[in-house]
Order: sequence, then structure tokens, then C-alpha cells
Amino acid sequence: MKNGGVVDVDDPKAPLLPLQDPTESGSRSFNSIIRSILTLNNFFILLGPLLCAVICVCVKLNGGGTTSRNMLGVLAWIFTWWMTEAVPMPITSMAPLFLFPLFGISSADDVAHSYMDDVISLVLGSFILALAVEHYNIHRRLALNITILFCGEPLNPPLLLLGICGTTAFVSMWMHNVAAAMMMMPVATGILQRLPTGEAQSELVSKFCKAVVLGVIYAAAVGGMSTLTGTGVNLILVGMWKSYFPEADPISFSTWSFFALPLALLIFVALWAILCLLYCRKGTSSALSAYLDRAHLKSELLLLGPMAFAEKMVLVLFSLLVVLWMTRNITDDIPGWGSLFGDRVGDGTASVMVATLLFIIPNKKQAGEKLMDWNKCKKLPWSIVLLLGAGFAIAEGVRTSGLADVLSEMLGFLETAPYWAIAPAVGIVSGVITEFTSNNATTTLVVPLLIQIAKGMHLHPLLLMVPGAIGSQFAFLLPTGTPSNIVGFSTGHIQIRDMVLAGTPLKVAGIIALSILMPTLGVYVFGTDEPMLNFSRTQI
Repeated sequence: MKNGGVVDVDDPKAPLLPLQDPTESGSRSFNSIIRSILTLNNFFILLGPLLCAVICVCVKLNGGGTTSRNMLGVLAWIFTWWMTEAVPMPITSMAPLFLFPLFGISSADDVAHSYMDDVISLVLGSFILALAVEHYNIHRRLALNITILFCGEPLNPPLLLLGICGTTAFVSMWMHNVAAAMMMMPVATGILQRLPTGEAQSELVSKFCKAVVLGVIYAAAVGGMSTLTGTGVNLILVGMWKSYFPEADPISFSTWSFFALPLALLIFVALWAILCLLYCRKGTSSALSAYLDRAHLKSELLLLGPMAFAEKMVLVLFSLLVVLWMTRNITDDIPGWGSLFGDRVGDGTASVMVATLLFIIPNKKQAGEKLMDWNKCKKLPWSIVLLLGAGFAIAEGVRTSGLADVLSEMLGFLETAPYWAIAPAVGIVSGVITEFTSNNATTTLVVPLLIQIAKGMHLHPLLLMVPGAIGSQFAFLLPTGTPSNIVGFSTGHIQIRDMVLAGTPLKVAGIIALSILMPTLGVYVFGTDEPMLNFSRTQI
């Protein structure tokens, strides 16, 4: 042994391992164990069940029972893990499968059914079709065309962002907003694939990627508000209006658009401004110019050459799916092709059917080879499917546990609210509820109650119904708020914190726009200054 405790390797009697003081070793081992336990991640892991326990023991909900209180506690547990990502998100998404039965919210079978919904089948089929679009570089061809059209000379990131968001909003006006997000996201990611990734990606490039993905999912929601066919919420509102007030004038496609289109335009401008302020910083143009030069883009588009049979066929199938989505159920007066099957089919039916055709039609490249095979589907984001299933399970749990009724009773204060405060109040409450349940479920839950409140206040029902329905579409904060949010979340470019950062001011802007237009333009379009005299059908 040499001085300083260093082992002499030439000494045959020297030990093979260095001798250590057992006291020092034990101290280090104990300290390392303590440090490994007292971490921020472990604190967040414990915070979820701790919040759940505090709520279940200490909180008492007015008009709610034990089950609704337990549901609130489970919500706090799950959303804590989601927000902090203390536990991997796919694992957290499976938590309702054991938490709901343990807390007496619903049975294991009922929870499991939520993980295979028609919307989930829509997402699965659309993801397979998106993989085909990606495999044949169709998204790259579309992305190049859009980028060349809107990138500007020199490159103008806000203008490019405006082009992507505007295209998405326009598409969403004529088809379901989820389908529009499914259609435009591969195009958006095709643009982003030109940018560096990983450690080579600068902060400015990363922020622009977030802006593009957030722009697509939010623009799809905003565009869907402007027409009756843009989202199921609008159709639910029109159906309830016709059911409760059959003698009143129906809300036509043009009537709705006269009000909703200006509203959507205001919210869209706010969306673009928010994304530019948050993510298009000074220097973004120079950071992107090297990858999105217009002359270089045009040469790359020429290098792609003419479209092959496989590309054309995938585009045909994609177009077929869009047409099927748009025409399945048009209006009450104009039935779609879904009526031929007794309205037993859904958007997921068309999505999976078209996806199946990809595995049947040959690609004419090699003998016996089809447009798609299962090996190409290994990239399916099953974690996102689990997240979407968790969202449906939570929505169903909120409804069946009675927590939805407790939340809806929050609207009771409207009976004493001043006229000017009605629209913002309804928008806020509806916007909060929709973060925990689906847009359609929120509308179905809230609108009948609003009709009853309007009856008590002797107000025109649409003065409350319209803000309630539109507010339910302000699901901008959480991935589970609406399936189109899941589409953006699956890209990996955004996190929950990004949605909260951009979604909060967008939700506020939407409520402000709704509060301004409903008492002004809404009075002219819907005639809400004339009280409804016939409440005979408003039996809740």
C-alpha cells in the first residue's frame, strides 16, 4: 500500500479491491438512499394520492354524495400525475381502470368499455391512414406547397403560421374538427420535419414547432364553431332548440353562420396573435431560413416528380374518408348516408373501413404488395389511444358519479346575474366543465339546465343556450378536453404546460368575444330581445 491509500498493483499481497472504511461506506449508502427517495418526482408521485385522500376525507360537496366526492378526489390524483408527469402518461392514463372500481365510481367492465369508443376507432383508423400518407411522402408534397405559398420572401414565420392555421380553420368549417385536425396534422409535421431535431434544435425552432402544432389543433376547434357541420356540439344545440321549441323558427345553416363566423374570426385572430407573441420571437426568421428557403423548396418539390399510383390511391382514399365524414349526417332536414343504416354507423366506422382498404388495394410497385402492411403500423401511438380512453372514462365517471350535477348547479347563480354578465358567466362555467368532459357531453348536460334557468328569468333561451354550447368548445387546456387535442399531443412537440400557457389566454379571448357579440350581433341574428312565450316543451 503506497502513501495516500493507493493500491500498489505490483505488490502480490495487495487486495484486488481497494479497502474502504465500512463506516464511511455505510454513511454514503444511507445518504444516497435518502437522496434517491427525497426527489421532486417522488414528491409529485405522493402528491396525487395525498390530494385524493384530503378531498375524500375533508371536502363536502353541496348536493353531492360520497361517489361524487370520490370522483373529485380521483380527478385530483390523475390530473396531478398528468400535469407533473411524475408517472409516465400512458400508465397514468390506465389509472381509472383500477381507481374507479376501488373508489366505487363504476365497475371494471364499465371503465374498460370507455377505452374503445367510436371516436377511438376514428382515431385509430385515421392514424393508420396518416401513416400511409407519411410512408408515401404525400404529407411532404402538401407541406412543400403550403410552405412555398405562405413562407414569404424573405421568410416570415408569422405569415407561415397564419397560412397553416388559416388552412386548418377553413377545412374545419366543412368537416368535423377532429377530422380536420387529423387531416392537417401530417401536413404540419411534414413542414416541421425539415427542421433540426434533438440537441441540434435551437430554442427558437422548438418554439415555432410548438406554435405550428398548437395552431393546428386550436384552429380546428375555432373553425368548427363557425358552421353547423363543423362540430357535433352545434348540431346538438340545433336539435335541442327544435325539440324544446318546435313552434319557433329553426336555426338554419346561414343563421348560425351569420353569428358564429364573425365570432370564429375574432377568436382566430386572437389565436394567431397569442401564438406569435409566445412562440415567434425575434430571430425566428433567421433560425428557420436555412431550412425553409423558397427557392430550395421549389427545387425539392420538382425532385419529388409526378405522383405514383400508390400516392394517388392514398389521396383518393383520404378524400373518400373526408367525404364520408362530411356527409354521414348533414342536418335534420337533409339526412346523410348514415340514415341508410339506421344511424347505427359513426365516424369511426368510416375511418376503420377506409383504413382496411389500405391493406387490400395493391400499390403496383411489387407483385402482391398492398398499400399498407402491419409492419408499417408499428408506429401507431398506443399511448395516445390510452390517453384518449382515459378522457372518455373520466367523462363517464363525472356523469355517473353525480359530480356533473354538482358542477351544473354552479349555473344556478345566473338567475340573479345582471343581463350583461350572463354570456361571460355561462361561457366560463361551460368552458370549465368541458375540460373534464367531452364537448358533446358538456352541451348535453348544460343546455337543458340553461333552458330551465331562462324560463325562470323570462329571457330568450338562446341568450343562454348559445354561450353554453360555444363555451363547451373552449377545451384548450388539457389533451383530454377534445380528441383534436390528442392529435396534436401525439406529435411529441407539445406538453401539457404548453397547452395551458397558450390555451388560457385563448379561452379568455374566446369568452370576451362571446360576451361582446352575444348581446349585440346575437340580438340581431337570433332575435334574443324578444322574450319566448312558449315554454311548454321545456321539461327538464
